[in-house]
Amino acid sequence: MEPTPGELVIVTGMTGAGRSTAAKELEDLGFFVVDNLPPTLVRDVVRLVDDSRGIAEPIAVVVDVRSGSFFASLQANRHQGVTGRPTTLLFLEANDDVLVRRQEAARRPHPLQGSGRLLHGLQREREVLAEVRADADVIVDTTNLNVHQLTDRISEQFGSPEALKLKVTVVSFGFKYGIPVDADFVADMRFLPNPHWVPELRPRTGRDEEVADYVKKRPAAQTFLDQYVPVLENVASGYLTEGKRFMTIAIGCTGGKHRSVAMSEEIAARLREHGFDTQASHRDLGRE
Repeated sequence: MEPTPGELVIVTGMTGAGRSTAAKELEDLGFFVVDNLPPTLVRDVVRLVDDSRGIAEPIAVVVDVRSGSFFASLQANRHQGVTGRPTTLLFLEANDDVLVRRQEAARRPHPLQGSGRLLHGLQREREVLAEVRADADVIVDTTNLNVHQLTDRISEQFGSPEALKLKVTVVSFGFKYGIPVDADFVADMRFLPNPHWVPELRPRTGRDEEVADYVKKRPAAQTFLDQYVPVLENVASGYLTEGKRFMTIAIGCTGGKHRSVAMSEEIAARLREHGFDTQASHRDLGRE
């Protein structure tokens, strides 16, 4: 069977209304995102993605008044339906007072301001975008939304159940090579006996059954797992509530070969049993 074409989301709206935030959230949801794209190139981007990633890959393009004369072709490109994808036009807006404050906080001029006031630029932008707004499929007023609330709105509208799952990575590492800089949590397995000092286990790794049994069957290891994994589950649920969809758990030992590898695999397995999208990776395996 032919795969179903992925959605094409065209993100536009007022400067300062949250287009960049929406684009980042769509990227986290699995969309291939292109910012500040001239509308005449939408078909080219779709074709390139179809050829390189497949037609099922969802795409989001951000189009705004910076596109200049190209902006007028947005409607024509959308209504021609030449991309072969279901297309949604997302329009973001906010009231002038809020947009002025956001632009002043960013210390950037409005693209249509010219030599006039910022408010004049916003008024010109509303005129340019009036027809596009009237034709939008989804309009989001961000006047009273913070960043987290806006990302929630985007995920509610465009997120699939699979994309909305928390993605957890349990990475093993060796302390002698440094702690992973992207870790949200770090746990030290050097309190467990080291298989390195057992001659028949030394050349093996924590992925081997003999080493894994040696590490995990220790009472201290079982106590740690029974107490630590529920903490991670509780935090993971909180991450989802706060709009975070990625969590990295670093599990370390001396060289990142035995104890950390075995315990990382076990923690990942337990989290998967509780419904979390979890993978184990081993940063320093093979370095010794």
